[in-house]
Amino acid sequence: MSVVGRFSGRGRQVATGDQARGRMHVPRPMLVGGVIIAGFIAAAIVSLFWTPYPPSQPATGTFLGAPSWSHLFGTNSVGGDVFSQALAATRTDVGITVAVIAIAFAVGTLWGTLSGFIGGAFDAVTIRVLQVINAFPALLLAMLVISALGRSIIDVIVVVALIPLPDYVRLSRAEVRTRKQWPFAEAAQMIGRRPMGVLFGHIVPNSLRPAIAYAAINASWVVATVGALGFLGLGIQPGSAEWGSMIAGGESGISSGQWWMSFFPGLAIFVLALAFHLIGDCLSDADVDRQS
Repeated sequence: MSVVGRFSGRGRQVATGDQARGRMHVPRPMLVGGVIIAGFIAAAIVSLFWTPYPPSQPATGTFLGAPSWSHLFGTNSVGGDVFSQALAATRTDVGITVAVIAIAFAVGTLWGTLSGFIGGAFDAVTIRVLQVINAFPALLLAMLVISALGRSIIDVIVVVALIPLPDYVRLSRAEVRTRKQWPFAEAAQMIGRRPMGVLFGHIVPNSLRPAIAYAAINASWVVATVGALGFLGLGIQPGSAEWGSMIAGGESGISSGQWWMSFFPGLAIFVLALAFHLIGDCLSDADVDRQS
């Protein structure tokens, strides 16, 4: 091998190493978002076994007490510990968010995948159904359905998952319609793979990245929507710890100086939504870079 060949080969090795390190690099916003979400999940797990005071117990301290060492987030109008309530609400809001994203992602991705791959009448019916769902404003649709069905956690999860479902269907449908014509899919069919084997063995694994990125961004919307429904009195049953209902319960104290009753649950919604958005934004940028 010539000197030029050795050096050019070494250059290729260095470039490959740099590319490998680039692929392993985790953007700082994604790392921050992941740490925040992990903290909320840990808080939700801890709240299953321990809170400083029973979340529903009144008179744990003075009424409308300001934040202190004994009550980190202060107390509400009946003397309940706001920190204990916010901690217990973490498992409710985080649990609903995870369930909503899991249902919407699974159903929407499967539906869109089959629609884009099969086409024909099935695809035409899919488009019409999505148009009907999108004809209603998102929050108004959630309010109407919850008012008709009820206010259990299951009802809230199903209704909120229904709203972003068309986006997952459209995204998966578009990805599959594009990739089923790519050479790797045609090659798999030429060697005798069955259509469903080609779809789920080759096309779907190469089509999920945009849906995953959207799911992270969509999770930030879910957190805010669940909080909005709770604030409007359309969330889960009254008496259950939930950030939106805590904000509504402390609304009257904002003008009189008891800001902590609404501030801390509102801050929790903001921080968790921001964390999901940071991760989704980084995943979207990575997907764009990969395609370019």
